[in-house]
Amino acid sequence: MSQLPHFGLTGLAVMGQNLARNVARNGFPIAVHNRTASKVDEFLEAYGSEGPFTGAHTLTEFVEKLAAPRTILIMVKAGGPVDAVIEELVPLLAPGDTIVDGGNSHYADTQRRCKYLEAKGLNFLGVGVSGGEEGALNGPSIMPGGPQDAYDRIAPIFTAISAKVDGVACSAYIGADGAGHYVKMVHNGIEYADMQLIAEAYDLLKYVAGLSNEQIGATFTEWNNGDLDSFLIDITCKIFNTFDEDGGYLVDKVLDKAAQKGTGKWTSQLALDLGVPTTAITEAVFARCLSFQKDERVAASTQLPGPSTTIETGDTAQLVNDIRDALYASKIVAYAQGFVQLDAAAAENGWTLDRGSIATIWRGGCIIRARFLNRIKEAYAVEPGLANLMLDPYFKAEIGRCQSGWRRVVSLAAQQGIPVPAFGSSLSYYDGYRRATLPANLIQAQRDLFGAHTYERTDKEGTFHSSWG
Repeated sequence: MSQLPHFGLTGLAVMGQNLARNVARNGFPIAVHNRTASKVDEFLEAYGSEGPFTGAHTLTEFVEKLAAPRTILIMVKAGGPVDAVIEELVPLLAPGDTIVDGGNSHYADTQRRCKYLEAKGLNFLGVGVSGGEEGALNGPSIMPGGPQDAYDRIAPIFTAISAKVDGVACSAYIGADGAGHYVKMVHNGIEYADMQLIAEAYDLLKYVAGLSNEQIGATFTEWNNGDLDSFLIDITCKIFNTFDEDGGYLVDKVLDKAAQKGTGKWTSQLALDLGVPTTAITEAVFARCLSFQKDERVAASTQLPGPSTTIETGDTAQLVNDIRDALYASKIVAYAQGFVQLDAAAAENGWTLDRGSIATIWRGGCIIRARFLNRIKEAYAVEPGLANLMLDPYFKAEIGRCQSGWRRVVSLAAQQGIPVPAFGSSLSYYDGYRRATLPANLIQAQRDLFGAHTYERTDKEGTFHSSWG
């Protein structure tokens, strides 16, 4: 029997290195390769004692050191580099072998690659991996998409290396072709919204409630002991316990320009294509875009007037509690919108997505991991066909409980001139979703008047066009 490993990884940047180490630490033999051969030697020198590694200096040698059926995980930059590695691998592989893309690829690229490689007798899996460098080493959340049988062959590896919550692996088959990368993309979109909501809460705590950095850190710590318990709140607590060399808070020295890599933008663009209002994520993307207009904002700050009077904020403790409620209610909306988008994408692409399973694998390893996700898992377990998370009894009750504080915060922010695009858009979505009648009748009438686009009526069936006025 061959002693060669069946599993290999090419691309030894930090994420690739840590995933390879995770695989080996769990007892699975793995071959490793990098385009720069010296990096393979450096990797083996540093980590070779951690498990059963086999190094290779060329792609041909790499493939030869793998036993059939081979599974090769590509960990390179999304886009052209993935296609380039695939083209180099194809002539070296045999029917039944599998190529896995573990980067943040666009789901449409994954669909294209699945079809391309299927025609050549090869399998292709697009796998979302969340958790950053630490998660890759100690247990990420893994979202595989592609042929089920190809996934089944490597499921033991993904199950072993993934994070575990209550003994359950944060890895599960998502669906055909690009489903895994689509779910990872929406995960990242929710991450954008979650981060923006926390930033808006910080802004309000600092500039409206008037809390010091020490008090803000204590507030986030308190929140992290309740329903807002999450990785992102936890790291926010750590940020407010980090000091610069001069003794001041390091967060105050960070320039207010938030970068992005594109997955949030993709989520918003695809939501528009599907006709679903993923407003919290989209506002979070726009907020990052606005943050990058730093020079313009600095110039505008000396020219554009804000509120002319100071609004009394009232009891500080009540305001802090209201901000907490606004954060929690808006978080519910952001997740609800993300799952609605997943539903629409599944219908569009012919996928069968298990939303409860998705919530389960997001509970650990990934950036949006949170206690809150147990509630989502339970909601879909009770009602698999739930149209919107806000309609689940628990979430409906929580939004009802938080609603007064949520509205006070959004109103106060407007009066004080503090931008809260994610809080505000989440509240508007909630109000729009709960209303049986919206002013869209006027819009449709306008469309019919200027473009003869026709309209439906409330009092009888059919499609109509009128000569208005």
